[in-house]
Amino acid sequence: MRRMMGASLLGFCLLSLLWGQSRWGDIRSMFRRDVGTHYSIPSYRSLDEWKLRRTHLRTQILTAAGLEPMLPKSDLHARRFDSLDKGSFVVEKVLLETIPGYFLAGNLYLPKNVGDNKVPAVLVPHGHWKNGRIHDAADYSVPALCANLAAQGYAAFAYDMVGYNDTRQTSHTFGKSEQEEQWGFSPLGLQLWNSIRSLDFLESLPMVDGKRIAVTGASGGATQSLLVAAVDDRLQAAIPVCMVSATFQGDCTCEEAPGLRLGTNNMEIAALMAPKPMLLLSSKKDWTKRTPDEEYPAIQSIYRLYGNPDAVSSIQIDSGHNYNHKSREEAYRFLFNVLKPDIPFSAARENIQAKFKPEDLLVGPLPADLHPLSQDEVFASWRDLSRQRVKGLSDQDARRLLASTVGATWPRRVEAIPAGQLVLLERAGSGERVPARWAPGRVSEAALLIDPGGSEAARHSRSAAHFVARGASILTVDVYQTGSAVTPGISCGRTCLTFQRSDDANRVSDILTALSYLNSTRPTRITMSCNGKAGSWCVVAAAVTPAGVPLSVDLLDPEIAALNDQPGPLFIPGLERAGGMQQVLRLIRLNHQLRIDTAD
Repeated sequence: MRRMMGASLLGFCLLSLLWGQSRWGDIRSMFRRDVGTHYSIPSYRSLDEWKLRRTHLRTQILTAAGLEPMLPKSDLHARRFDSLDKGSFVVEKVLLETIPGYFLAGNLYLPKNVGDNKVPAVLVPHGHWKNGRIHDAADYSVPALCANLAAQGYAAFAYDMVGYNDTRQTSHTFGKSEQEEQWGFSPLGLQLWNSIRSLDFLESLPMVDGKRIAVTGASGGATQSLLVAAVDDRLQAAIPVCMVSATFQGDCTCEEAPGLRLGTNNMEIAALMAPKPMLLLSSKKDWTKRTPDEEYPAIQSIYRLYGNPDAVSSIQIDSGHNYNHKSREEAYRFLFNVLKPDIPFSAARENIQAKFKPEDLLVGPLPADLHPLSQDEVFASWRDLSRQRVKGLSDQDARRLLASTVGATWPRRVEAIPAGQLVLLERAGSGERVPARWAPGRVSEAALLIDPGGSEAARHSRSAAHFVARGASILTVDVYQTGSAVTPGISCGRTCLTFQRSDDANRVSDILTALSYLNSTRPTRITMSCNGKAGSWCVVAAAVTPAGVPLSVDLLDPEIAALNDQPGPLFIPGLERAGGMQQVLRLIRLNHQLRIDTAD
């Protein structure tokens, strides 16, 4: 599949000058993606091609959120109380136990006098306005939106972001420690889980028609809307407001997670809603100002693959960043056409001017009898639940999860580009290049030598002398940011992990590229010999390597045995949730040989 880089040639050159030139033309050392990069949607040649991409992206989103595989769903123990009758609708306070001991608060707005009729429903995550789900101002009002939806015949559920209003068992800005990143524990993941469980709650209500549920939110609430719509097929329509942009992807901790937008962006994530109805509401005065001319046509190109381009629409409001009266009325008209509430079209407008006191909507302190967990205890529960789910995976699914966590799979094809005495190995069409030295041998055995110092260090190692004496063909490589592949100042570190792999994950990817190339030469056996800390990169790569590759792995490090118990120097977000090094070593031994030399 041809990948299109979303920057102009001029911007690409400027970035190259800013972050350093890549000696070998490796795109990773020339172009750093971040929240403000100008993106585009790739061109897909067929619906089948898009469906493959769609499956990949859904897995990538769930993996980044720490929800692949999904956590077990326990009883929500939904508490509905303090019902307030507002004439044409009622509003209730709600507590949902989305994880045992962790509680999500919200408000359920319900129509009155519906009898035995089933009603459509709308999920309403809020944005980063000061007062969250109870914010009521001219530019943004969750109560106004939900009250009018209820009066028009919908059940509407507005619920907290983590760390807002009544949902404060965690802060809004956790997930930045290495341990949390290794376990995929982040505000984005917890909020996505809360959205999924909120959908469970709405679907469980006797009056709700589970086949007529939509989601809408503005700004950070639109980010939540995009993500839950991307991964949960129960949603039949979506209205992301003032968020879908080619030039801004959301910069709050709750909108970012390692690996979330690896090779993708919010436009492509929004397109995962296709072919179901979606309204893109935008503003002329924020980062969605070009939506009618740029983002909307790009997303519509995916809907066109389904033969249903009119299912996505775009309306722009001449206002600042908002979900104001005009925007809400456009939403009511869209929802009327899609979800078919039992009202005349003339009623699909803002007729209710409901006013609430904070105490009308806020739950207040959690009752002591609920035994709410602390943030550390919520994290501990997340780890325990994750272990339970990963332990139950098949070997094949465990390997897929590991590959998704690393963000790299076995290459289908590797191109070898001559470069003087070297050859540049490139995953076909990726732009990711690995400098390598290839020395053909006189026997059918081949060796891949990996050293933290790069190819030159590997060529002069004890292992190299051993394989030369045996007559084996030898491949040595400069994996990402080692040897001649070092580009000062370009290393991602931990500042751009939402958009790029970690350095160690890139090294694993490069080793897979080298192994695939070596395997294409059809050796009878491949020995991968890895020195020092390179051993941790090698074992992860070997665990992802297909069973049909005749691979044995030699780890040359007296400390490598400790990999069974801890990740050591390796940093790949989500690795612990994928089973950690114990899982990695187990997967290797299923299909390949592993030898650990612990002698000094």
